Amino acid sequence: MSAPASLVAVLERICAPERVVTGADATAGYRSDSLTRHRGSPLAVVFPESAEEVRAVVSACHDAGVPWVGRGAGTGLSGGATAVDGGVVIVLSRMRRVLEVDLANQRVTVEPGVTTAAVSDTVAPTHFYPPDPSSRAVCTIGGNLAENAGGAHCLEYGFTANYVTGVELVLPDGGSLRLGGKELDHPGLDLLGVLVGSEGTLGIVTAVTLRVVPVSEATRTLIAYFDGADQAGGAVSDIVAAGVVPGAMELMDQLTLQAVETATAAGYRVDFGAALIVELDGPAAECDARLPAVVSALEANGAVALRVAGDEAERQLLWAARRTAFAARSALAPDCYLHDGVVPRTRLAEVLRRTEELARQADLRVATVAHAGDGNLHPLVLYDAGRPGEAERAEGLATSITRACLEAGGALTGEHGIGLDKRDHMGWAFSGADLDVFGRLRCAFDPAQLANPGKVLPSPRLCGEAPGPFRRHPLEAAGVADRL
Repeated sequence: MSAPASLVAVLERICAPERVVTGADATAGYRSDSLTRHRGSPLAVVFPESAEEVRAVVSACHDAGVPWVGRGAGTGLSGGATAVDGGVVIVLSRMRRVLEVDLANQRVTVEPGVTTAAVSDTVAPTHFYPPDPSSRAVCTIGGNLAENAGGAHCLEYGFTANYVTGVELVLPDGGSLRLGGKELDHPGLDLLGVLVGSEGTLGIVTAVTLRVVPVSEATRTLIAYFDGADQAGGAVSDIVAAGVVPGAMELMDQLTLQAVETATAAGYRVDFGAALIVELDGPAAECDARLPAVVSALEANGAVALRVAGDEAERQLLWAARRTAFAARSALAPDCYLHDGVVPRTRLAEVLRRTEELARQADLRVATVAHAGDGNLHPLVLYDAGRPGEAERAEGLATSITRACLEAGGALTGEHGIGLDKRDHMGWAFSGADLDVFGRLRCAFDPAQLANPGKVLPSPRLCGEAPGPFRRHPLEAAGVADRL
């Protein structure tokens, strides 16, 4: 029996044959995440249903020297869950039990396959889980932890890292480790902080303890329209400068408004260049006291047609429509490259103008949505892969937008992660010494380099290789190629 066949036989004994999938056709849906331009050809896809099965699967892969990739719902947009050729995809979607609800201590413990929305549903109506990616109805807690997901309300409430207090982790050799618990602060090294956002390169989580918070007494949600997205960006900066930190500030440009309104008929105006949703929450008196300052900042930046949601149903309609932005873009173009970059809030308007300029130069359209309050941009580069060279132009445009974000003092990613998509751009934001430290940390967890290999870090090297600066490729030295 060949080594691959032998490993598949072991996996079938661990998970039962019906939960082990092999063959090109059967595994086709697991070759990529939602960034489908990156694809791998896995040896097998397995569906464990317990932590014990996960440990056994990882241990079997370790013994066979076969790489593996952990996967949730596959909604990631960085290529982080792309299958590795000849490796195993470990799908955690069947591990969706709520293990404990402890509202007295504002904690809930779940398995990694529980969806983000289901956490809030579990603790409703008195509490909720603040991180809320647009895919919250389908994306899973395990994936959120891997990418340190944020969402519309991360301006006031923070990211996944601010809510994970404990995990159970399967190490790349099949061992297990418990990090943290219900308390907020833990003695010793902050390995929990290292794990959140590590994109599945340090192990695979089988249980997560999360902090949940009480539902606010009141919410005020308004939408304002502007002639251009840069004006909306200026309003964002002025609102925060006025001492107001809203629960959310979401920007949509005209292309996005047109797509969303076509898809949902939510009542968005499509005759303006951009819209900004601003949401205040907290005690009713505080919301009412802060609202005039918000309106003043909006109007000072050219806002017109301001509208406050009249009731909870109207508020929910506004948000439901906003969350369709990625799916609704299909009305605009056959293909889309959804990007993710971060800029300082004070330079948001500048980068939005630069994005429009770059789009004109590339002769492509960009539909921009943004978690504007924390400067997290999501430009949707629209293109038709059926037209020769257009996919390459779209990728080039996305790369130029990344450059613009960094030149403005921003970051490579806000919540989508690095994955394969921006792995080769890490050298723009980090020095060779920085990347060496990242690599040594990764090797401490995974000396065999089997956990989601090839993701996040460029120019991978073998564990144990002497640290030092990254060596220049001859093409770099010749000036005909860049280290991206």
